[in-house]
Amino acid sequence: MMWRNVWAVWRREYIQRVHSKWFAVATVGGPFIMALLIVVTVFLTDRSEDSRTTIAVVDETNVLSEPVARALEQAGWVVRTEVWEEGAPEALMAEIETRALGGFLVLDGMTLSTGEARLYSVTGESPLRLLTIRSAISEAALEYHLGRSDADAAALLQGGTLSVDVIDESSTYENGTEFWIAYGGAFLLYMVILIYASAVMRATLDEKASRVVELILSSMEPWHLMLGKILGVWAVSMTQILVWICSVTLLVAAGIPLSLSGRYGLPELENLSEVLPGPGLWALFVGFFVLGYLMYSGLYAALGAMCSTDQEAQQAQLPMIMLLLVPILMVVPVIQGPTTAASTGLSLFPLFSPILMWARVATGVVPVWQVGLSFILMVLSVFGIAWLAGRIYKAGILMTGKRPTLPELWRWLREA
Repeated sequence: MMWRNVWAVWRREYIQRVHSKWFAVATVGGPFIMALLIVVTVFLTDRSEDSRTTIAVVDETNVLSEPVARALEQAGWVVRTEVWEEGAPEALMAEIETRALGGFLVLDGMTLSTGEARLYSVTGESPLRLLTIRSAISEAALEYHLGRSDADAAALLQGGTLSVDVIDESSTYENGTEFWIAYGGAFLLYMVILIYASAVMRATLDEKASRVVELILSSMEPWHLMLGKILGVWAVSMTQILVWICSVTLLVAAGIPLSLSGRYGLPELENLSEVLPGPGLWALFVGFFVLGYLMYSGLYAALGAMCSTDQEAQQAQLPMIMLLLVPILMVVPVIQGPTTAASTGLSLFPLFSPILMWARVATGVVPVWQVGLSFILMVLSVFGIAWLAGRIYKAGILMTGKRPTLPELWRWLREA
């Protein structure tokens, strides 16, 4: 009987939300619009780049044109090197006027000493394109000056190398990719948990406002209703996330990210598998999301049962937002010091674990037993929060017109 009631609420919540127009817009329209914008941008860029990306380099010094041309070609330009002579700028200006040339770059003695140069272009260039040109010029000038000494110009311009000898090899990670996976994943967990957990509160408020909850509770226990709502919104969230994952997979398979890489200073993405998380990390991500959602959705369900209006709910949910905001503020320190006592302690606190333990796991330096312990603590917290929220929900779901005080909440817990 219990599971029949839970299934009925689950099914109703899922169908009602999936059939809404906003679900279709957010789930299907979002990735479609994003892909369409990318495709249109690439198409228009390719159509307009035939002349704009053809640039001539006129070098009075005869030492800068080769490295500048090499850097610009790597960034996507088609480069022509012109011999410096009287009347060369005027001849190139005539080509620009006929749109046969996108622009030309004049390098002289000032370029060699201060990096100052002049660009003549058909249209105004974007800041990213200008930054790429300026970087190419300054690097070429520095390479020339360093090349006249005993220094290895190429190695210095690449930033040099730093050899690190780590005493405890289990407490370090290899490169900067882990940082972005850890930070991006933590922020994504914060967003999806906040959005979907608060949807449970919204569903509770809607039913209280319409008085439908009185009819529903005449045929089932209050905690059956709460559990059905939590699982129904969870099913909606997993459907939406699955559609988004499939959309991203199709975009990658279509080569859209690769078509954007290598343009005007953007990094090359020859092998996306090298920067994307592996199957194990994806599985942990889903696990952290599910348990984080179950914990916070129980709290939000109780919050919705205590409130009667949207204004009350907005004020009352501030503590919930702070519970999620604190780990977000601690993400960077935890990533920078994943093995410190503070990072370990904070990541094992169940309400912080979905975000902070993920941030530590993504760096690849967390012992397996700590990850397992965090999951055990989160599972226990799910049951504890469900017990607590169920009693508040049972007493507060029928209450309208007045937000309970702390003594009243304590009385509800004892009486329920």
